[in-house]
Amino acid sequence: MRPPPVETVIPASSAIVASLPGAYFHDAWSIAPDDSGATALELFLKVSASTPGWVNTLMTLRNRIVAMLGLKNLGTLSGLDPAKPASAYKAGDRVGIFTLFANTPDEVLLGDKDKHLDVILSVHKTIDASGQVLATVSTVVHVNNWLGRLYMLPVTPLHRIIAPAVLQNAARALPAA
Repeated sequence: MRPPPVETVIPASSAIVASLPGAYFHDAWSIAPDDSGATALELFLKVSASTPGWVNTLMTLRNRIVAMLGLKNLGTLSGLDPAKPASAYKAGDRVGIFTLFANTPDEVLLGDKDKHLDVILSVHKTIDASGQVLATVSTVVHVNNWLGRLYMLPVTPLHRIIAPAVLQNAARALPAA
């Protein structure tokens, strides 16, 4: 059995660190990936594809509620094209609910920016002191107005439940290395 995700700090070598100043919210969770040779984007795709059903239900509910406020429907975390390999994604492409900002083998930056919020997510691969590969999923949010702050009131506590649950579900769904 794989160890559960661990709340951690955003890795100093992550490109998302540049987004931290002035952030309204940020967090980071690490887990040992099942496939240490996978790229950061491949890991993101695997994790997103195994999103728990209850998280997708919450996203569907979110989309219905925010539509009344004029915010966009993002879809669900697992709403990916299963036939599209990681190598086919380019900067600017939609990857599920996010836009791909930057992509290297060891880090992928995804996010969504609008007039209310700027959200950036990083999947960053590193090797710890014991030689184990760790994947750290970090999120940084900047609010741009009162509607962004209002939106974040329920999202902040939910995110602290959803992020580790999604990572843990991915760990359960995939065979141990």
